[in-house]
Amino acid sequence: MSVITTVEQLEALYGIPGEASLVKELDHVIPEYAAFIEASPFVALATSGPEGLDCSPRGDLAGFVRIVDPKTLMMPDRRGNNRADSLRNIIRDPRVGLLFLVPGSGTTLRINGRAHITTDTALCASFTVDGKAARSVTVVDVDSVYFQCARAIVRSELWNPARHVAPKSLPTPGQILEITSRKTIDGDTYDKEWPERAKKTMW
Repeated sequence: MSVITTVEQLEALYGIPGEASLVKELDHVIPEYAAFIEASPFVALATSGPEGLDCSPRGDLAGFVRIVDPKTLMMPDRRGNNRADSLRNIIRDPRVGLLFLVPGSGTTLRINGRAHITTDTALCASFTVDGKAARSVTVVDVDSVYFQCARAIVRSELWNPARHVAPKSLPTPGQILEITSRKTIDGDTYDKEWPERAKKTMW
């Protein structure tokens, strides 16, 4: 196996980025990039901390990430499993990466920046959905923003219904937990209770 160990080796293999790959990167959000953020109901949030890396899904109604100004974004944090891996990381290392997806579009949007967490009462309340305010708000100072071309989405046929996987063909969360907990968690019970539990923590 040949292992690439230097940037020079990598560049020899992949070559130099084309002009379009470089000029698309800006240090602020322009209206054209804002359109993707406002249409996106899903973003992957990447963080780094002393315990390692984390990449967590964030989903809400389309446009849930608020554009305050071209250099500032705000993202609400809702109720979940309380692991708070991303938030723990941000407290120790503010660097973040975001990848926005828009259903039906092959183009994704990437943002890198630095973040902090606030529990300002009025701000959290401004993100209220179904009567429930955000638990906290992650404020992102934008360092770079650029679109990612559609190749990955096209290759994966991500939005093609014919390629969708039947949920019943995959292990359920309960089945996984029963194994990983060495049967201290009953998988069938967990799966049966999940819909009601999800309703209580949806927002």
